[in-house]
Amino acid sequence: MRQAPVRRHGTSRSERDRWRATYERTPYRSLPWFDEGPSPHVELAVRERVLSPPSSVLDIGCGAGSNVLFLARSGFAAHGIDLAPKAVATARRRAEEEGLTVHVQEGDALTLPFPDQTLDGAVDNGCFHTIPIPRRRHYAREVARVLRPDGVFLLGWIGRETTTVEGPPHRPSLREVTTSLEPHFVFLRTWINEQPLRGPGPSENPWTMYYAYLRRRKGKQPPPR
Repeated sequence: MRQAPVRRHGTSRSERDRWRATYERTPYRSLPWFDEGPSPHVELAVRERVLSPPSSVLDIGCGAGSNVLFLARSGFAAHGIDLAPKAVATARRRAEEEGLTVHVQEGDALTLPFPDQTLDGAVDNGCFHTIPIPRRRHYAREVARVLRPDGVFLLGWIGRETTTVEGPPHRPSLREVTTSLEPHFVFLRTWINEQPLRGPGPSENPWTMYYAYLRRRKGKQPPPR
């Protein structure tokens, strides 16, 4: 019997408007999550050949495009999506200034604009922890959908240990992350890195960033024993 297709529900209009307004009212270099260079887990994955060019890699929630630009410089077919038109325009402009070929478009992490099993890898540095808790399993399923079997997923999120006012309201523990992602991915490696907040003066309460390398499952998750 043929299974009914899974319904895909995107980000709410209010959330889309909020992200669009963020990039409209604040210069991208002043946003607390902006970094000129690539995210630590992305740079390390390329150096360790967890990802190897010329494979196709998508940055989910790419913002102003720092990871996309790094991937393009490193020889990858670099893709990026973001809810904010201003972020997309900025990433494209920065790529043009460097003479890089990138493929950046407006898009929703919960309804990725790619066919099934068409990408070799995906990157998330700070998108997952903004997804509402009830939608995180949906997000995991959607990322797995666009990756080829054995595709690599690089994930970075602000952990529950972070006590600053700044940052996402729902900061997941490692257990919450594995609960959402393990049905579709195998965890290859996880680690923690404390990062100071950007802004004037020293930060007494840095962000605790978790990073993980994951690989898309070829089949179903084995049952518990």
